[in-house]
Amino acid sequence: MKQRITLIFFTFPGLPTVGCAFQTRVGGMSIGPYGRGNIAWNVGDNPDHVAANRASLDDILRSRGVGATAELEQVHGDILLFDPDETPGNAAPSVKGDGMATQRRGLGLLIRTADCQPLLLAHKGGRHIAALHVGWRGNRCAFPVSGVRRFCEKYGIKPADLLAVRGPSLSPARAEFVHFDREWGPEFRPWFDPATRTMNLWGLVKAQLLEAGLRERDIYGLDLCTAENSELFFSYRAEKVCGRQANLIWIR
Repeated sequence: MKQRITLIFFTFPGLPTVGCAFQTRVGGMSIGPYGRGNIAWNVGDNPDHVAANRASLDDILRSRGVGATAELEQVHGDILLFDPDETPGNAAPSVKGDGMATQRRGLGLLIRTADCQPLLLAHKGGRHIAALHVGWRGNRCAFPVSGVRRFCEKYGIKPADLLAVRGPSLSPARAEFVHFDREWGPEFRPWFDPATRTMNLWGLVKAQLLEAGLRERDIYGLDLCTAENSELFFSYRAEKVCGRQANLIWIR
């Protein structure tokens, strides 16, 4: 039986012209490890189920003023694309990158996740937005810092005039790294707990946004752990084989 995709909507306080949404896995047609709301084409799911889930997502987004979406072949790096073209929803994207920025109204910037941090940015003027896919490698190469810098340089805006929200992702309690010295390095030790061998990625991305020039009061987060809530969200750490959920920002 077809079930409607479920989204958590977020609006920055005082900025009603920008919309944000974080998908859950609830609803949709997929079964097994991809159940129910997988929207990724390249994880092994039945293509007919993915198509149905995408159609449900598109219906909801259209009702919110999203006429098209853009997404990337995410590669866990720091490539940021500006004013991307819309991406056909019937196949996996082929343009590589982990961030997008636009000033186009009605274009949803879509980031796929299953533990990584979806980081959505908006200028307080409501005319410029960006979406970053921040996996742990993105944290390690300081993508939140370089992404904010390039976003601001491109459109002539200031970091202090940005708002940011982090979506559901891997919490400090579940972000285990047993090879910390090899994978991270000493500069990241303040966010590492050697007793549990876990990283506070939420705290790290906030610190990187502050380093980039955002004000602490303008940084928001949905503190929902994907691994601890795998009935609500896809989690690679919890399941290994799983679907992906969509995270979006758009200018209404």
